[in-house]
Amino acid sequence: MPVPWFLLSLALGRSPMVLSLEKLMGPQDTARCSPGLSCHLWDGDVLCLPGSIVSAPGPVLVPTRLQTELVLRCHQETDCDLCVRVAIHLAVHGHWKEPKDEAKFGRAADPELEEPVNAFLQAQVVLSFQAYPTARCVLLEVQVPAALVQPGQSVGSVVFDCFEAALGAEVRLWSYTQPRYQKELNLTQQLPALPWLSVSADGDDVHLVLDVSEEQHFGLSLYWNQIQGPTKPWWHKNLTGPRNITLNHTDLFPCLCIQDSYSFFMAPFKCHLLLEAFPYSSNCLFILLWKVWPLEPDSVRTSICPFTEDPRAHRNLWRAARLRLLPPRGWQLNAPCSLLAEATLCWQAPGGGPCQSLVPPLSWANVTVNKTLELPLLNAHPNLCVQQVSSWEKLQLQQCLWADSLGALKDDMLLVETRGPQDNRSLCALEPSGCTPLLSRASTRAARLGEELLQDLQSGQCLQLWEDDLRALWACPMDKYVHQRWALVWLACLLLASVLFLLFLFKKDHVKGWLRLLKEDLRAGAAARARAALLLYSAEDSGFERLVGALASALCQLPLRVAVDLWSRRELSAQGPLAWFHAQRRQTLQEGGVVVLLFSPGAVALCHEWLQDGASASAPHGPHDAFAASLSCVLPDFLQGRAPGRYVGAYFDGLLHSEAVPALFRSVPVFSLPSQLPDFLGTLQGPGAPRPGRLGQRAKQVSRALQPALDQVLKAPGNPGGPGDGTRDGT
Repeated sequence: MPVPWFLLSLALGRSPMVLSLEKLMGPQDTARCSPGLSCHLWDGDVLCLPGSIVSAPGPVLVPTRLQTELVLRCHQETDCDLCVRVAIHLAVHGHWKEPKDEAKFGRAADPELEEPVNAFLQAQVVLSFQAYPTARCVLLEVQVPAALVQPGQSVGSVVFDCFEAALGAEVRLWSYTQPRYQKELNLTQQLPALPWLSVSADGDDVHLVLDVSEEQHFGLSLYWNQIQGPTKPWWHKNLTGPRNITLNHTDLFPCLCIQDSYSFFMAPFKCHLLLEAFPYSSNCLFILLWKVWPLEPDSVRTSICPFTEDPRAHRNLWRAARLRLLPPRGWQLNAPCSLLAEATLCWQAPGGGPCQSLVPPLSWANVTVNKTLELPLLNAHPNLCVQQVSSWEKLQLQQCLWADSLGALKDDMLLVETRGPQDNRSLCALEPSGCTPLLSRASTRAARLGEELLQDLQSGQCLQLWEDDLRALWACPMDKYVHQRWALVWLACLLLASVLFLLFLFKKDHVKGWLRLLKEDLRAGAAARARAALLLYSAEDSGFERLVGALASALCQLPLRVAVDLWSRRELSAQGPLAWFHAQRRQTLQEGGVVVLLFSPGAVALCHEWLQDGASASAPHGPHDAFAASLSCVLPDFLQGRAPGRYVGAYFDGLLHSEAVPALFRSVPVFSLPSQLPDFLGTLQGPGAPRPGRLGQRAKQVSRALQPALDQVLKAPGNPGGPGDGTRDGT
């Protein structure tokens, strides 16, 4: 028993199944009626002209309901197409009139009919079908005996076989009578598709989603749908279960298609199914559902090519297209898909400008993929290129076919000769601005060399590329004119160099002064690019502050960009020590600079207090003591291992022993000043430090500036090494 098409849609909801569909053999349309009715199908299709509604002269037959089901129309035993069967249910509309009006009985109101009991009621029923791209109209003649006519009641139905349609298509049906006694009956339905196969896009990727059962086996193949040439298989795999196959956007082409095939069986028992893929003449992706045993499948196929309008697919096609030179003067376009394009020759001048089309005198020619075309040339030239323009968004493809065999582009001038009656001819030179007539007053190179080019043409130095009865193309070499131009340029350069040398001899003192100013400017620029250094210290007394100030001033001469709180008292008072340190530290480290920790007895004591209880020193500190404020940020860098490369330690000879520096801070270099000044300065200046000899000289300069202030601090009472304390740092 046939299965209605809407049950087919339900059956294919999640996974493929075996369906029993009625098979109709042969291509002919047929019609049959329910018992008691007689019907006839007109040969061929008719025009769909509903016309306007007219009044019924008496009881008439009208369609009341449309019903569809899915069948198979088979041209051969295993070659079937999906087809829609339509059943039209009929009823009587209107009432009987007096016997004098019984002319409506019989064949279309035949006056010969006298007895209603022997008469019959006739109707011409039009059935219209639309499923893109198909549209059809058929005419059915239906007769019912008058004895069966009961106004307002159904008299039966007429069944039409059948309208062919594709899976997934939207079907629209209309039915009415001629003449039309009521509004036409219509029905719109969607044929089932493959819900277990879908194509979706995700950014640059395209996904083929196959939603089948876990145990389902199938093979998947991709093919290019070419109009010309043999089939080209691209990809094949044997897979199992649901799959999400990803294609990169670079794999897309306009001719990449997907063909889905259903298989329906007239099977009286449950069959085992296998999902299989195999190549077919349309060279697309095929998915065929078929049965292993025992009957042959009847497959219904639907094909889609989802990338025909995809801009990425067309760009990929042009990137993959290649022009190939075929000796002696033939060429061929090779591409995965057929494309609509026109081609002509163009002239590519050296220098990277646009290729100038030779239309006219040459004309455009239609291009066929993988078909050899002849170039209308007498001689080849490296500057001659083939230019193609696609009808899709005017994409261009250009290739200079003789670039490999004839070498690089030449600086030749292309002359276009136009021939007139009585051997009259005119010449123009093809330039970026257009075709410039020779011997003209234009300010182009061809116009300036017009007489020379004309002489070269007459003396046979130009190569003829193409000609017909009216025009010709010539390529004239320009090498000798280019050499002459460069000779003049070199002569001008030598003259300029001689003038500069004479000026140097006569104005030697002025030149020396200019060089001196240039050297100073370079030094100033180097100073502007000097490395940043932030000095942190504990303000113990005025003598120690003078020592720090002397060190900062000496470091500025290296050059180094030094920041110290002694020079920023106003900002320090306005912002506070902690905020000022945060800003200076962030700026110094962002610029690739270094933070210098100057250790003194007071600084060491503060560090020990912080390390012991994590709080600030118990003794009060001055409002400008940035060292005490900075410990909350400095110590975490050392504890977390971020200090190397960002911090440097230092202490002064005689004021502190090297062992007094807390062990935590020895993870970075710690220098004794001024005894280790060369190493200290090299570390501060980083990769841009000068040579060791130059660095030693700078260390001596800093030591001379630093020593007087250091002596005063050492002589002060209460300092190590001062009066009443005989200790000295032995390092």
